[in-house]
Amino acid sequence: MDHVISFDTFIELLLGISLSAAVGFRVFVPFLILSLAAVVGHINLPTQFDWMETSPAVIVLAIACILEIGGYYVPWFDHALDFIATPLAILLGTFIVGHTSSDLNPVLQWTLAIIAGGGTAALTKGLMNLLRGTSTAMTGGLTNPLLATIELVVAIALTLLALTLPLVAGILVIGILGFSVYKVGQFLLNLRSRLPDSTTPVS
Repeated sequence: MDHVISFDTFIELLLGISLSAAVGFRVFVPFLILSLAAVVGHINLPTQFDWMETSPAVIVLAIACILEIGGYYVPWFDHALDFIATPLAILLGTFIVGHTSSDLNPVLQWTLAIIAGGGTAALTKGLMNLLRGTSTAMTGGLTNPLLATIELVVAIALTLLALTLPLVAGILVIGILGFSVYKVGQFLLNLRSRLPDSTTPVS
């Protein structure tokens, strides 16, 4: 039946979710690595990604990567990049999972794409935005370049792991998502505790 997820489809979903998590760290890095791997013949991309199997695509993605990576090392400009990159990461995360799970029923396919792909990218990106904001508040942005370097390394490592060991990458992403949910929830609880209690009478 078309609603049953086979093992191969499950692995493809883990691949897509892992790449979505990588997109949450750096938007263009996973696409550049995928494009390079396809051009040299290491992987065969689905037909929806045929445009990435060309030298012009590699050049355009490389330029986009350089601009994105460099921008995160510019004080305060990194926050402006987050404002742009967050919705873009969610859209691309949805796109990746949607097109790596095309064997599923279309309703299930895009439901999983939105929840698993877009949600994963949103959580990882949200965690990094939160950490960057905390870094800026505590150090005036002095430690932001270190955070940017960590993000870049994680994006590269997670993409390579997803392409070689998608099952391991998927387990790792689940851990990252759990940590992201915990940290974001902790931040919201701390924020709520600082707000004045509207039920408390004003003397």
